[in-house]
Amino acid sequence: MGTPDFAVATLKTLVDNNYNIVGVITAPDKPAGRGQKLNQSAVKKYAVEQNLNVLQPTNLKDDAFLSELKSLEANLQIIVAFRMLPKQVWQMPEYGTFNLHASLLPHYRGAAPINWALINGETKTGITTFFIDEKIDTGEIIMQEELDITPNENAGNLHDRLMTEGSKLVLKTVKAIEEDTLSTYIQPEVEHIRTAYKIHKHTCKIDWNLPIDIIHNKIRGLSPYPAAWSELCVDETILAVKIYEVSKIIEAHTLETGSIISDKNSVKIAVKGGYIEIHVLQLPGKKKMDVKSLLNGFSFTKNSKMR
Repeated sequence: MGTPDFAVATLKTLVDNNYNIVGVITAPDKPAGRGQKLNQSAVKKYAVEQNLNVLQPTNLKDDAFLSELKSLEANLQIIVAFRMLPKQVWQMPEYGTFNLHASLLPHYRGAAPINWALINGETKTGITTFFIDEKIDTGEIIMQEELDITPNENAGNLHDRLMTEGSKLVLKTVKAIEEDTLSTYIQPEVEHIRTAYKIHKHTCKIDWNLPIDIIHNKIRGLSPYPAAWSELCVDETILAVKIYEVSKIIEAHTLETGSIISDKNSVKIAVKGGYIEIHVLQLPGKKKMDVKSLLNGFSFTKNSKMR
């Protein structure tokens, strides 16, 4: 059971290791783009290529879906980036239902663990397999694996590493269930638990008054998706600009926060403790571009600033 690319790696690993996938449950096709053409999930596209049986329920409590799911006689269900399951679904298989989560639980329970680990400046994260229970991401832990986060890594790069390592951990978990060598443990009680709630547009707006490290972590934690953004003020014009790639310059200055320093090759934003140099950004209605491409056809005025 899964929907995005993150889940495809696990499904492919199970197929490549000759497990009998009796069914693939994924999200219904959704209209997308200007033509509102129906768009299939990444998991469905791969499953169809492999001639796997695909179910796309809109309601996981629907009697017809539950009946169809039961008829598959699956003895194990594996969840990767899906949605919350009703009890009658996760209790169905003989060996239970386990989930792959992209954090070291109990920290970063929720929808966006990869983004929040980076936004919060973590130096380590990981992956966890755990048995599902009534709450979100709280079940007994089966296996965990820790990964280091590099200082300039963004959410896209970390996503891909966790996706690959996660598929390996799922395979190890399935083998342990198969060989009856499994041992689980209850998630530890943590006083200051870090959460990974869903990200909204207002979450992504950059506050240029914050310290340089916090701004840098936010931008890389939201890149490439959904992307951090800022209001670019050029004279009387205000543009909502997405910012994808930056670097930090630690340097003393007396400029007002948000002031823009620009030459033929670079754009820097004055912040507390230095500058955020922008490398890749996107203007409204335009494609993502590097700063040199931007400066070929766009000029900043003396009073231009980010806010």
